[in-house]
Amino acid sequence: MTRKALLPLLVALLTLAGAAGCGLFDDDPAAKAARRPAAEASPAERPPYDVTPLLHPARKYFGVAVDGAPSSMKPVDDFARAVGKRPDMVGSYSSWGDGFNAEGAKNVFGAGGILYVSWEPFKPALGEIADGSQDAYIKRFAESVRKTDVPVAISLGHEMNGNWYPWGTEKTPAATFVQAWRHVHEVFQEVGATNVIWVWSPNVVNPVPAVKLRPYWPGDAYVDWVGVVGYWSSTGAHTFDTLYGPTRRQVAAFTHKPVLISETAAEPGERRRADVRGLLQGVEQDENVIGFLWFNIPKRADWRIQSSPLALAEFKRLIADDAFGFEVPRS
Repeated sequence: MTRKALLPLLVALLTLAGAAGCGLFDDDPAAKAARRPAAEASPAERPPYDVTPLLHPARKYFGVAVDGAPSSMKPVDDFARAVGKRPDMVGSYSSWGDGFNAEGAKNVFGAGGILYVSWEPFKPALGEIADGSQDAYIKRFAESVRKTDVPVAISLGHEMNGNWYPWGTEKTPAATFVQAWRHVHEVFQEVGATNVIWVWSPNVVNPVPAVKLRPYWPGDAYVDWVGVVGYWSSTGAHTFDTLYGPTRRQVAAFTHKPVLISETAAEPGERRRADVRGLLQGVEQDENVIGFLWFNIPKRADWRIQSSPLALAEFKRLIADDAFGFEVPRS
């Protein structure tokens, strides 16, 4: 074909390319971004980490809260050496007003786990969170979570059915708790921080039997897991069912979300070895419980499992089971 004959064909091709909005010589940044492969997209352009595969894990989560983590993973490494298995969830506490610990979340994810944040609204009152007065802070926190782009579990106002926290029964009506929870969740959705697993975490009802849980429930659309906080004390319930059963039976009346024992430990003493056995065997055998998070911090009692050699040996024996240890996908 002669050069003269090729000219009309070239003009036609250029016209078609221009009509499609992606000309051969198009330097428009938006057009370039649209053509860019997903793997090369900037963090702001990529969809956030998809937590869906984490909600119903194939194996049980094994979590721990230790002093110094997750800003440093050395305490987690030390704990892992002591018990013979690396946790795949690391607990942390954040007061309202604190920034999101993005570096800590990346540290945990880099080690194959999920950061669990107990977000504690000591002040202002939940009514000020519900009415939008705190939206600037909530958006900054949510945007940091979104930008970090790793899975994060967040429990807002844990143990709300107790009277020992300002967001609890003594100072905060159940309806206000629900309004605040829903509002925070909605702000996160608006920001696009969908890489969050939302964990609603009441205390076991045993010490507060008159407080019903249903009025505190935000609704299935606002919660991914039910977290149950319950410690094995030397004088309290001493079986898996007597400690957690009454709470779970109440919850089962209004939701069937997966259950995580979101904060627990066994008090030192003669029963500690048996309590460790009751906890780990109970979690392993209950198909509706997806794991537990051990509080390994000395606070009013020495909850560290290493402080009791016999209990440590029992913990180490049982946690070695293949039922524990969920591999967090890289996305």
